[in-house]
Amino acid sequence: MATNTEPKQSDPVQHPGESQSNDIRRRVAAVEPAALRTYTPSLAVLERSAGWYHWTPEGRKLADFTSGVLVANLGHNPTRWWQRVLQYMGLDKMPMLDSAGAFFSAVTLTAYNAVSELETLASERLIANLQNQPGGSRCEQVMWAASGSEAIQKAVWAAMDRRPGENIILATRRGFHGKKGLAGAITGTERDPERDPRVRFISFPTDECINIARRRQPLDLALYEAELAALRAEFGSRICCVVTEPYLGGGGSYHPQKEYLQLVERFCRQNDIVFILDEIQANFGRTGSMYAFTEYGVEPDIVVLGKGMGNGVPVDAAVGRADLFAAMHYGEGSDTWSASPLGCAAVLATLDEFESTDVLEHARRLSQVIEGGLSRLTELDIVAHVRGEGVVWGVECQAVGEHPAEEVAAACVEACYLGDESGRAIHLLGRWPARCCESARRWSCRWTKRATTSR
Repeated sequence: MATNTEPKQSDPVQHPGESQSNDIRRRVAAVEPAALRTYTPSLAVLERSAGWYHWTPEGRKLADFTSGVLVANLGHNPTRWWQRVLQYMGLDKMPMLDSAGAFFSAVTLTAYNAVSELETLASERLIANLQNQPGGSRCEQVMWAASGSEAIQKAVWAAMDRRPGENIILATRRGFHGKKGLAGAITGTERDPERDPRVRFISFPTDECINIARRRQPLDLALYEAELAALRAEFGSRICCVVTEPYLGGGGSYHPQKEYLQLVERFCRQNDIVFILDEIQANFGRTGSMYAFTEYGVEPDIVVLGKGMGNGVPVDAAVGRADLFAAMHYGEGSDTWSASPLGCAAVLATLDEFESTDVLEHARRLSQVIEGGLSRLTELDIVAHVRGEGVVWGVECQAVGEHPAEEVAAACVEACYLGDESGRAIHLLGRWPARCCESARRWSCRWTKRATTSR
């Protein structure tokens, strides 16, 4: 909670004689909630760091007595450490390090309780990209996180903090949102252990989208409408949010008809409930559009991003309405690695590629090739169903003779890995465990061809 010594969260920190820093502070206050960082009267803007010192954009030198919340134990940008990191990464041919001293001046890797222009630019660019897509108009501020579980947790916290007493969370059954805290609580089904009494699960049309052909048929919404109406009648205004995914990634790669997500959004709008869309798997071209909410024709209040957004660097975020994040106070959404400069640089580099190349169009063409090839697998006795969209697909195996479906799926994964006599081999994610699939009879192995595969 805010104390009497803290300013209003809407007032950015400003200091005399720091025009560049003050401008960055104003910019970041517009695109990030105050809850993302703990309160500090300084809010230093760090342009570069070396050893035990930071420098502000104005050139002021600051002795670092924080070590980035006890992180930079070797000092900032130690030359030998960077050389070893790059060597491990196979990127050690960097002449700039050969002539450096013990430390060199570069962007800081840890900016906890401070801010960098890199972070500010990443937030601005991400919001601009989201708002430029159909369905992205509610994406006003970025709540950075270091993992998908953390980003989901922050999104749900924002919904729960909006009004006192609103603490019932609706989540789609068999969804996957993470393994920790509230993210773990809204994952799976009612039958899983360690359930949270504030969570209720709603049905997802798995049977209706079990394969490509079924997904193309109209969806009867009556059952889902009745279920939502019953929950509204039971809990009334205590329902704070609905959390769902564009497709059940961890539940067997089930991709629903668009009408399902549109129904969920309509229920939220009619009852003033926060609509949270978990796109951690689906964002940045995975379903064919930059974001899946465009593909499905919905407009989330908060969209949760990750995975492809950093293209291999761990970085996640909950992006949504500023008024929702404003309900949280200083420090309630902060953590050590949120908005790390390395993660922000990865986001900017990924945005550069998506905004300046035809990667999305290439992904759409690739999707047609994948669908055509995988569809032919249904001619085999071992394959029950193929389902998916864009560049994320699942192949569901079935029992053959005395071999159960899970054994068949495992054998398929191994055979793909070992390859053929020409040395052609495929790395698959593997079969989904029964806890996720909720059926010992059906097992899937998922294909996730990269949207950025070169031509």
